[in-house]
Amino acid sequence: MDLKKSKNANLEDKKLTFLLLGLVFALGISFIALEWTKTEVTKYEVADEEFLVEEEIEIIQTQQEQQTPPPPPPPVQKTEEIILDIVDDKTETQTIEINTEDDQTQEIVIAPPVVAPEPEEEEDHTVFMVVEQMPEFPGGAQELFKYLSQNIRYPVIAQENGIQGRVICQFTVNRDGSVVDVRVVRSSGDDSLDKEAIRVINTMPKWTPGKQRGKAVRVNYTLPVTFRLQ
Repeated sequence: MDLKKSKNANLEDKKLTFLLLGLVFALGISFIALEWTKTEVTKYEVADEEFLVEEEIEIIQTQQEQQTPPPPPPPVQKTEEIILDIVDDKTETQTIEINTEDDQTQEIVIAPPVVAPEPEEEEDHTVFMVVEQMPEFPGGAQELFKYLSQNIRYPVIAQENGIQGRVICQFTVNRDGSVVDVRVVRSSGDDSLDKEAIRVINTMPKWTPGKQRGKAVRVNYTLPVTFRLQ
């Protein structure tokens, strides 16, 4: 009798199927193991962060408890200033008698009031060349030329020798308008003409002083004086 192999009993055909099922099962087990490990690590990290936060809060509270309030400042001692008025024996004083209920006489000495001297203003010696408002002769430039022509005396020696010339003088107009420091900056070449120009300028009346920012100041002024024979 011949034995026949049944196709249903052939396990070689199912070998591949079992192999695939085994691989799927192994991959599933590996995946579950990885997910389980990741979950545990995540929980551990979160728990660690919470623990660190709690430690930081405890440190801050400990530092606050260790701080001690500063000691109170020492009491400020109030001092009273005592002013003594020393009266000179030669100073005239007034004596006032006051009768009290006990018929005792008390003398009160009243010192004369002391007047403090006013501080002296320091004089400004700055001399300006140009200011906002230049000094001016009373009546203006026309009155200045008129004054010079009426008051200049032509030197006799210069007239006899036919000497003519122009003297350029410079002077300072003070804050009160007075004319000072008259000098010759360019000579005419003749000493008599130079001296006459200086003389007539020194005799001029007070000018209107120059001003800078609304305040009277000292200003240098240049004035030419011409001597001419006709």
